[in-house]
Amino acid sequence: MAVREGAAHGLLKRSCDVGVCPYSDRMDQTTVEGTDVGDVRGLSASAVAERVAAGQANAFVADSSRSAWNIVRANVFTLFNGIVGACFLVLLLLGRWQDALFGVAALSNAVIGCVQEFRAKAALDRLALLNAPRARVRRDGVDVEIAPAEVVRDDLLVLRAGDQVPADAVVASSRALQIDESMLTGESDAVDKRPGDEALSGSIVVAGEGTARAARVGAESYANTFASEAKRFQLVSSELRTSIDRVLKWVGWGIGPIGLLVLNAQMMVAGGWVRAWQQGTWSQAVVNTIAALTAMIPLGLVLMTSIAFAVGAARLASKRVLVNELPAVEGLARVDVICLDKTGTLTAGEIRFDAALELQPIDGWRDALAWYGAADDANATAQCLRDPFPVTTPLGVAERIPFSSARKWSAVSFAGGAAGTWVLGAPEMVFGDTAADPATELGEAVTRLASSGRRTLVLAHTADPLDAADVAAERLPAGAVAVAVLTFVEAVRPDAPEALAYFREQGVAVRVISGDNPRTVAAIAREVGLDVDEGYDARGLPDDDGELGRILEEHTVFGRVTPDQKKRMVTALQARGHVVAMTGDGVNDALAIKTADIGIAMNSGAAATKAVARLVLLDGRFSHLPSVVAEGRQVIANIERVSMLFLTKTAYATGLAVLFGALVMEFPFLPRQLSITDGLTIGIPAFFLALLPNAQRYVPGFLRRSLSFAIPAGLVIAVALTLYTRAAMSLGLGVEQLRTGATVILAIVAIWVLTVLSRPVTRVKVLVIGAMFIALTAIFTIPALGQFFQLQDPGEDGAWLVTGVVIAAVGAIEIVRFAHRRFVRRMLRESARSPRHGLPGSAAGEAAATNVVALRRPLLVTVAVVLVYLGGLANTALGVLVLLARYDMDAEDILPVSLVGAATILLGLLTVAGGSSLARGSRLARTLLTVYLTVLVILQAFALALTELDPTIAVALLAAVAVVAAVWIPPTARHYFRPGVSAADPSPMI
Repeated sequence: MAVREGAAHGLLKRSCDVGVCPYSDRMDQTTVEGTDVGDVRGLSASAVAERVAAGQANAFVADSSRSAWNIVRANVFTLFNGIVGACFLVLLLLGRWQDALFGVAALSNAVIGCVQEFRAKAALDRLALLNAPRARVRRDGVDVEIAPAEVVRDDLLVLRAGDQVPADAVVASSRALQIDESMLTGESDAVDKRPGDEALSGSIVVAGEGTARAARVGAESYANTFASEAKRFQLVSSELRTSIDRVLKWVGWGIGPIGLLVLNAQMMVAGGWVRAWQQGTWSQAVVNTIAALTAMIPLGLVLMTSIAFAVGAARLASKRVLVNELPAVEGLARVDVICLDKTGTLTAGEIRFDAALELQPIDGWRDALAWYGAADDANATAQCLRDPFPVTTPLGVAERIPFSSARKWSAVSFAGGAAGTWVLGAPEMVFGDTAADPATELGEAVTRLASSGRRTLVLAHTADPLDAADVAAERLPAGAVAVAVLTFVEAVRPDAPEALAYFREQGVAVRVISGDNPRTVAAIAREVGLDVDEGYDARGLPDDDGELGRILEEHTVFGRVTPDQKKRMVTALQARGHVVAMTGDGVNDALAIKTADIGIAMNSGAAATKAVARLVLLDGRFSHLPSVVAEGRQVIANIERVSMLFLTKTAYATGLAVLFGALVMEFPFLPRQLSITDGLTIGIPAFFLALLPNAQRYVPGFLRRSLSFAIPAGLVIAVALTLYTRAAMSLGLGVEQLRTGATVILAIVAIWVLTVLSRPVTRVKVLVIGAMFIALTAIFTIPALGQFFQLQDPGEDGAWLVTGVVIAAVGAIEIVRFAHRRFVRRMLRESARSPRHGLPGSAAGEAAATNVVALRRPLLVTVAVVLVYLGGLANTALGVLVLLARYDMDAEDILPVSLVGAATILLGLLTVAGGSSLARGSRLARTLLTVYLTVLVILQAFALALTELDPTIAVALLAAVAVVAAVWIPPTARHYFRPGVSAADPSPMI
């Protein structure tokens, strides 16, 4: 009892510290002049208007999502949008609107980002409005339902079962009124309320009815004061947001000096600063500089992240999950410990009578239980006694001490029937440590029954009847003996075992934190599939946070946890490097939920708790949590993929700017030409990649992994383009031919980077990559588009140079990717060995270790995979040869030969991409590969006819047929490609 009372008083003390003290003495029984607590008609319309005008309304609204201004500011008013806007205006002033397409793209990005977030905000706000509670008040003698914000001071609240008290109030009338204050004390039993008692905002009416006069409203109420205190904590932590902000900061610092370097080089190429200004060639130097600078800015990365967050929040909204902060969607992926309450999470919150174990044969105990069950003010637990113990002999009450959640017992002496006093309550509160000592008859029964998952109460009897002094002091007469131990059971949620199994498989450790008996909590935990022994009694937890963290690592179930201890448990886990999610519904959970990395509240919980939570389960279904975590993992895994695209672009753009600035070379692109590669190899594909399903587990180190691929890949592209430009200048290519060749190289290599990062390929990815390649082919083939983008045939020498550079760059990208995969695997092994995977009940370490070990594939399948790679590369080379053959064709044959060559290259590249999925045992890859190769065989046959039986094409055709046979004929292939077997890719980043 001391622990529970201390918890309640500790909680209330914090509210006193912030200016509200509900239990300082008694809540003020008087109200403003002209109003009487006993007035049963309630306030008049004029009195309500006076209080609203005086600011005494209950208006206290917590935003359910980001404000419209915050959305616009985040998507429009940014440093890089300012740089892009300035460059856009400069090009318009120079009359080069064709090169200002990036400005339209940037504006479109901002608009799309705003629209997506506004749609998500509308969905979330609509859900918040539909799920807002209603308050019932009596005004002018009429009961009306209003929004809680419309309640005013001195309103007469009409309370019925199921209502949530909207403001701190004084009970005016009561008819078996019982209020659940578990949100304040953590106790599951309701508290009787009589006239003059306090009813605090956020508590729930569970039985009876009554009225109460509102005494404190709005920000002054207890629940809202608690919410205000909790809201002083920081926003949800987001690794994505932090990492992207860091990259943008680096680029922001570098864009100034690099811009000056590039501008100086372009002015030197134009003849020097003075001559360029005099001859007007400075304008082209400025255009070239703008092309270099705008390419360095990863504008789309911010957009894609915002869209992914917004779409994730909207998807969760469709599952009845309200997201209060968009980055919380990403935070879900990083959770490795989830703290759950037993009641309402693992159990349905409903209780029923189980059995009665008689210890002492004292007459009348069944009649006493019948009276407890039939009492008008019987709480939910006592009401369970009505059916098993019906009233046969009506009893009159002589003296009585009502049940209190602080004492956890009640007592009664009857005017008739058995003499003495009957006591019903929690065993340890009635008999102290004796009830927990297995050496005693009572202790043995209580510990045994509690260990089976049952809640226990004891019926005790003492020969001494209650007197007035006992009732006034609320004390038990001496000499009580245990007569019977009563057991009750709670229904376990049917979806709980499946949800906990999901967390176990995904490496998320579970900690069950409850205020009930630790043995009972442990038994419930075992029933839902957790492998635990006995629960840990939180009354024995140490004050030292370091030692507390160690205990939390070693134990799974904790009972008798006070509200103060909940926040300490969260912070202790965080101090040991864990990412913690906390579920709860009470005001006492609010600070722990806010302190947790991801706070999850039930919709039935207090307004204060929902206000500080990152997520609210609107239908209170625990089964939503796996899909919530899966949504977060999809967001972070896809954004990591997308970030490699954007950061690779930033890396090669920065490398080009530095190299061409230092070597004083003319920048090889016009801004409009970079718009081609930006849109078709990064922007559009990234939109689809960011929204694809992805169930991979999160692994820390997002930025390190992304940059470990993006920087070397970007340097490969920058060096390749620099060498190409030098070689093209030595061949005497014209400026437009040189720029066209550079655009072709960048487009093809960027498509290859997209393909590499899309592995393993799926149908959607194949469609996206294929569509982008077809669009690029159209741009380089259709005369009108070629003229707009100033594309010119580089000539045969230039074409061979472009081909050689592309092959070398693609090969280097493959080497970078191979090294990157090994680097990421090493990171995963280190992560698997880290202390955070040592939690009992967590499969994180085992899962991570399993993921980094690829399954051994059969030899024949390995041969098939090698043939796929070789066949794909051979057909890509064939497509290049066919494409180059256009220079020896008649004018009327150039277009069809070019299209056949481009199609052959596309299918060859997709074949190589399919080989990556085939290496992972993908059944879909085998089917798609067969389709690709069938089309390829047809194209090869057509090319064979055009080139008059070229032996190279004939060999490539036979290779394609051999590959199809290799993936279907070997018996081991059927075994390897069966569903559920794969050479597991340890992460979406590999």
